[in-house]
Amino acid sequence: MVIIKEHEFKQIIIKDSYDRRALQYTNKIISNLRKFGLTEDDMDISIEKVTFRKAQASVSWYMWERHLFYSYNGARKFVENLAMVAQVIEHFLYLLSKDEITQEKFSELFAEDEDILNQRKEAREVLDVEEDSIDFKEMHENFKKLSKEHHPDMPNGNTEKFKKINGAHKILKKELSL
Repeated sequence: MVIIKEHEFKQIIIKDSYDRRALQYTNKIISNLRKFGLTEDDMDISIEKVTFRKAQASVSWYMWERHLFYSYNGARKFVENLAMVAQVIEHFLYLLSKDEITQEKFSELFAEDEDILNQRKEAREVLDVEEDSIDFKEMHENFKKLSKEHHPDMPNGNTEKFKKINGAHKILKKELSL
């Protein structure tokens, strides 16, 4: 089980028919978002050519005049990451349809800048972790070390660098929903 946005989800393990299953999960995402009046023009779903390789899956969509986004990279295969993305979006859309969460809460959970993937990449560079790392513990340790080193009250402190380190930590903390 995986905790995402304070909810528990079962990690799906896929052992065959990767391309067919990736298409099924893509269609599931499209179908669920269509229930809320969206068209395929309102959505952008990442698709990998080789679905059994390790790669992040992401969906970007526009709803209520806001850019919403969700990605997952915690599984070993792209198709499994896509399955988790489909599962998370379906769950929160269900809660929204049953008035268990508000539009505002839904937007808060998924709202992101349009260039969020670049921001996350830069944040990982700032915190000196691998580009595809999802180890928040490592990121947090690097954050503590770097923020202490560059704190404005330290002899070699740098306010701008300190702000950049804090911003990077905030972006990655939201991504990993901790």
